[in-house]
Amino acid sequence: MRTYHFQTDKDDSRSQSGFVFCLNGGAVSWKSSKQDTLADSTTKAEYITASEAAKEAIWIKKFITGLGVIPSIADAVDLYCDNNGAIAQAKEPRSHQRSKHILRRFHLIREIIDRGDVEICKVHTDDNIADPLTKPLAQQKHDRHTESLGIRYVSDWS
Repeated sequence: MRTYHFQTDKDDSRSQSGFVFCLNGGAVSWKSSKQDTLADSTTKAEYITASEAAKEAIWIKKFITGLGVIPSIADAVDLYCDNNGAIAQAKEPRSHQRSKHILRRFHLIREIIDRGDVEICKVHTDDNIADPLTKPLAQQKHDRHTESLGIRYVSDWS
């Protein structure tokens, strides 16, 4: 899973991006940072973040397989995105006008998807549980998302 917040820094117009991977009901890997590359649209910012998350998904698959607990992870890792334009670009094997200014290194996501390691899927923006990593939320939405991440108050364990 992943998300972003477009041009959060008013000084340099860089977007805050983040993603989180969950396994067995809890977050096992996450990242929240300002993007290195300036994105001039929400689609580009989301596409860049999806590419970074796809590379992390590959690492997680190799790590879990390397543990030897399971022989391999054959199924694709679901990568949820709430931006239709970013999803279309990730699935598009050809380059076109809208993506010509995106650095080539971010197009690696297309190869990762073609290999079947990752499947990029649509998630409604209200259900994007990585949002607490990138922007302030209303308390109720924040609590719902952090619970989905497997984060609990110590008092909830008793």
